[in-house]
Amino acid sequence: MMDPSPTNSVNGFYSFLTRGIDDLERVFLSTNFMSIQFLQRVLSLLRSFHSQLTLLVQKLHLPVGEKWLDEYMDESSKLWEACHVLKSGISGMENYYSAGLNIAASLDSHRHLSPQLSRQVIRAISGCRREAVGLEEENRAMMETRIQPLSLRLDEKVSIESKLNGFNGFRGVLYAMRNVSSLLLMILLCGLVYCWPESNFLRGGYEGCLLFGSAFMISTARLQQRVAAEINQINGRPGILLYEFRRSKVAMDELRGELERRCSQGVAVADWESEVGIGERVENLRGCFGMLRSGAENIIGQLDDFFDEIVEGRKKLLDFCSHR
Repeated sequence: MMDPSPTNSVNGFYSFLTRGIDDLERVFLSTNFMSIQFLQRVLSLLRSFHSQLTLLVQKLHLPVGEKWLDEYMDESSKLWEACHVLKSGISGMENYYSAGLNIAASLDSHRHLSPQLSRQVIRAISGCRREAVGLEEENRAMMETRIQPLSLRLDEKVSIESKLNGFNGFRGVLYAMRNVSSLLLMILLCGLVYCWPESNFLRGGYEGCLLFGSAFMISTARLQQRVAAEINQINGRPGILLYEFRRSKVAMDELRGELERRCSQGVAVADWESEVGIGERVENLRGCFGMLRSGAENIIGQLDDFFDEIVEGRKKLLDFCSHR
């Protein structure tokens, strides 16, 4: 997680947002697209922004019982719902990666690779691919029913400055947080749950934010454009864009291709580990699914911690208002 720096002022918070997004852009440029490593940083940054926002509110001397608290609660409720969708999506991968790891395990227990065993493994691979298709279909429906109503998007309509300065500048802070959170959540959802070409996120259209002129909105729009450009370069149908998920499907296809080739030739292998073509593909499959499992478990742990932080932040501000 990004080291928190003091955000005792509205300007300090904007600077914190800008540094965080700029750091994330550097990670984006140096890692595989939509990799676990990158998405972990996205989630960590979202948590940092949320915790700093909660701390800032307590320093702004906001009036008790005013609309600012309702606006904060509305935004944290959206965050809560979106993160539950993220957890549901990545938790749903368990059957898929378990099936993939079982394929490698079944080969470990049979060193002699007969045509019959090869056909069994091919059937298991087909079953695992069906798991992936089913998972993406479930996730697509979840995005339509639970995420689309949240209207996660960068706000192109720039509010007048006097409105953004409302509540000692808190309304502007909330506007900034809403835009940045929407971007980070949509990146996470595209990577871990589902991404489709019709999404506003992919079509871009956030240039209006540049008119706002602030550094954090320029950085946010630039990151959005980079991510959208990468997504648009991926050929094939929409779905889960997580790098490790996509790699695991490629690893299965490579192993299946090698097994089908040998089956068509009626070739039996005395010890498949000694066969370069099969041994390398089995190890690749094992590694891909192992990384997918460990990454999914790590992100679920981060999300569980974030849920605790959201609850604590809401409680802290309610207590803060009731004791003034």
